[in-house]
Amino acid sequence: MNLLYQSIDKNVATIKQFFIQNGIGEGEITIAVPSITDKSLNQYNNSNNQPEFRFYAKQAITVYSKNVKSVRAVMTKLAQLGKQGIVFSQEGYELATEYIFTKLNEIKPKMIEEATRKAREVAEKFATDSKSKLGKIKRASQGRFSISERDKNNPHIKQVRVVSTVEYYLSD
Repeated sequence: MNLLYQSIDKNVATIKQFFIQNGIGEGEITIAVPSITDKSLNQYNNSNNQPEFRFYAKQAITVYSKNVKSVRAVMTKLAQLGKQGIVFSQEGYELATEYIFTKLNEIKPKMIEEATRKAREVAEKFATDSKSKLGKIKRASQGRFSISERDKNNPHIKQVRVVSTVEYYLSD
């Protein structure tokens, strides 16, 4: 068991050094507590054979950074660690790479302005088509902002939407 912990410590140090050498700040790296499973205690193992390796260790290392370019560049180099015998897993939803959009407040005013302008264009078209005159805004509400991945292969590219509802008065 002591050798297992030594191996974990060695791998963590190697991974951490790799990240730092590739532009990730030490403060951006979080090391979780390792999870160790004793395979001989598996209640579903109904054979008398002992597994080749009794213990299975898993540990999450998280990089939380605002520098998406650096992180993406490091991700393309992870095979270098694999060549050193370090095994990676992305099994399970909780281990997927996640990109969090943090600049909504910076783009919100322009998005609302554009949504209002487009609503007016649509309202003017309705007025023209119905041979009416577009009046003042009767009621307006800012809807919900939604942030999603552009597609599953580019989760770092975000699509931000806002739905605004604007009602206008029409007169003949």
